[in-house]
Amino acid sequence: MTDVRRAHERYQGGDPAAGIETWHAFSFGPHYDPDNLRFGAMIACNEEHLAPGAGFDEHPHSHTEIVTWVVEGELTHRDSTGRETVIRPGDVQRLSAASGVRHVERNAGDRPLTFLQMWLAPLEPGGDPRYEVVPGIADSTPYALPEAGAMLHVRRLGAGERTAVPDAAYVYVHVVRGEVELEGELLGAGDAARLTDARGVDAVAGASDAELLVWEMAAR
Repeated sequence: MTDVRRAHERYQGGDPAAGIETWHAFSFGPHYDPDNLRFGAMIACNEEHLAPGAGFDEHPHSHTEIVTWVVEGELTHRDSTGRETVIRPGDVQRLSAASGVRHVERNAGDRPLTFLQMWLAPLEPGGDPRYEVVPGIADSTPYALPEAGAMLHVRRLGAGERTAVPDAAYVYVHVVRGEVELEGELLGAGDAARLTDARGVDAVAGASDAELLVWEMAAR
């Protein structure tokens, strides 16, 4: 089964007056939707837009695997484990909140920042917070997240190029840029598809280059 969710159907959040614009793909905060709480391990997929100097002050997380993908600009991250890093397009950042961690996220640059932040529920709660950055991840190197029974595939396609979607109990496909055809549906930037029991599915880029984030998730 394929469930397509369009970019304009996301819940709008953030604080525009503070230079923060957020679009939530799942039930989030005041936008409570009991029919859209999670898909497989995924419990949030937030598209964040931060103006220069804008950001999220220190705030807590726990029992969540937080994966961040920068679309454009640079994201400055600082957390209570003592790490401070700058994340750029092509890098994968993962923060395992575990039993509890606090962090700050900010656009310290001089141009707009857009990033995706995806939250996944761990198979087991608790443990110690962990953090890592994988710079310049390649299409051929999936990012494994065994703590959530998931794997992230980055797919960059040339015009008309085809790529196989993983066969899995749950697959979440987010179009970062360009257009792709998936199961007879044309998806544009910001659109997503949720596939249940995917088998033999391909994604085909449109008339221009495309970039996809594909989450492969096991049954829970």
